[in-house]
Amino acid sequence: MLDREGFRPNVGIVLLNSRNQVFWGKRLRTHSWQFPQGGIKYGESPEQAMFRELHEEVGLLPDHVKILARTRDWLRYEVPEHYIRKDARGHYRGQKQIWFLLKLMGRDSDMNLRATDHPEFDAWRWNDYWVPLDVVIEFKRGVYQMALTELARFLPKQNYQNRYLRGGPRGPRDDRASDLPEDAADNGGLAGPRVGPDELDQPAH
Repeated sequence: MLDREGFRPNVGIVLLNSRNQVFWGKRLRTHSWQFPQGGIKYGESPEQAMFRELHEEVGLLPDHVKILARTRDWLRYEVPEHYIRKDARGHYRGQKQIWFLLKLMGRDSDMNLRATDHPEFDAWRWNDYWVPLDVVIEFKRGVYQMALTELARFLPKQNYQNRYLRGGPRGPRDDRASDLPEDAADNGGLAGPRVGPDELDQPAH
């Protein structure tokens, strides 16, 4: 489904944890990292498409997240011709996207990269909000910058407390486990890429 200018409607997802870190997925069998995204099917609203893609790519259900914000208008990027299927060249130009900012209300263990038989990512990690754009495929970098900039003002405020004050007269208590993501604290303090799959941008996805 393309618009008159040759752009395919699409959604992008920025998923936050309680520390305002973002879900960062490694594209299947590549060295590129990106946010979850996918096309809007005929008859779907952007929000419906977002929840479908969230489940297909990350394994989460609507109850696992809270919508914090979305971009006001479509953000567009053009796909270089050599990434476009030959039968689509000449009329397919790229993607136009609505981006959603979500907060994870469930646990890391609720995520499943193999929720469907066509996984997009083969690993994931929590990353600082301002992701390293040099590991994003080049033609998406501008849209990533625009989306993150527009959504940044909706980030939840963090309530950092002084751990030494919490220790009281007995001195500072050991807060190392509580400073880790929930799944890391439950896993002996280990937090790293989750093995578990994305697409070259083609109008068929």
